[in-house]
Amino acid sequence: MMVKAPRLRRVLLTVHIICSVGWIGAVSSYLVLGAAAAASANVATVRAAWIGMELTGWFVIVPMAILALLSGVLLSAATPCGLFRHYWVVTSLVLTALSIGVVLLHLPTVSMTAEAARTADDEDVLHLGGDVVHPALGIIALVFITVLNVHKPRGLTPYGARMQAETRSESAGR
Repeated sequence: MMVKAPRLRRVLLTVHIICSVGWIGAVSSYLVLGAAAAASANVATVRAAWIGMELTGWFVIVPMAILALLSGVLLSAATPCGLFRHYWVVTSLVLTALSIGVVLLHLPTVSMTAEAARTADDEDVLHLGGDVVHPALGIIALVFITVLNVHKPRGLTPYGARMQAETRSESAGR
């Protein structure tokens, strides 16, 4: 389903870029909070960092990630690239879905740790550490997805090659 309206494509592209950049920014903020919790010997800093990671995760990262996925799917449906015609689109879709899955599986642990940060005594709070590996890997994945979407490497899927051949044969028959 390719939408011919350039205005709709621009709106979808704008929404997609805003959500994707918001997702990257939120994960970056989460990484800073995780590093602060890991490096600090200050109980208040560790407590605040874990509470901040929980809030950032559930109320910024998850919504931005889901909106980036949805807007990307709609955008691909509204452009000649399509959703399954090019390997870079399929790869971007799969990596985005996997990233969202990892976030959704990881955030309950973050919530439990944030609750421990709220209620534990000071000595136990200092042993909570931080959360650096997940957001660091997340940023790497998001940067890779971004590079993929900017450079759009060539390569049609078998479905895309079939669609391209059909389009060419229809054009030749006119």
